[in-house]
Amino acid sequence: MDDWIDYYDSTHTIYASRLHRDLHFQLIARDIIGYISSPDAVVLDYACGEALFAAKVAEACGKLYLAEPAPGVRGRLIARFAPNTKIRVRSLEDLRKMQEKSIDLTVMNSVAQYMTAAEFDAALGVIRRLLKPSGRLILGDILRPEVGMLRDVIALLRFAASHGFLKDALIGLLSTALSDYRQLRSRVGLQRYGEAEITAKLARAGFTASRAPFNIGHNPWRMTFVARHSF
Repeated sequence: MDDWIDYYDSTHTIYASRLHRDLHFQLIARDIIGYISSPDAVVLDYACGEALFAAKVAEACGKLYLAEPAPGVRGRLIARFAPNTKIRVRSLEDLRKMQEKSIDLTVMNSVAQYMTAAEFDAALGVIRRLLKPSGRLILGDILRPEVGMLRDVIALLRFAASHGFLKDALIGLLSTALSDYRQLRSRVGLQRYGEAEITAKLARAGFTASRAPFNIGHNPWRMTFVARHSF
């Protein structure tokens, strides 16, 4: 995961434009809010990235923890949300020191693909310790083995066409093809899981899980799962 952390902590070109970036995080925030069941809920966004619309999520819950491994991104989060008393920024290491059974909802969106199997298992262990017995883990944007990069391209172009940045998206795809991202993806790869595989992995970590009807974010060919303590 370290190579990916370094990439996202750099000046990267993963977003086609500022509009694309803003819409991306706005959509994720909207979908996270949909899983918050109480205005008093304590929510953890695990490896949250820039989380530009975290203030909207915080409005819908009691407290929001933004956990981010990239130090540069984490610094920006701290600066951006310092005035918001509902938001706390943490490193992934900080989570190991937090009180157990203190979180109502954990969201890990578009993260598992960047982790090795061992890293993913370790993260699930930390999350399970933090979740209340009634808590839920939302595992979003899981890549499927049978779905290739072409579907990702189609999903992006559809998203771009419906929100007015199609030209930027086309230019962005060309830039990405020539960028460090493509080289890193080719060298390190992305982890993919079938539905049965991810359900079994969660079961081994102490969760019962089911696939959600819709994925978090704009890509309908990726999967989201809702997991709870199996006790």
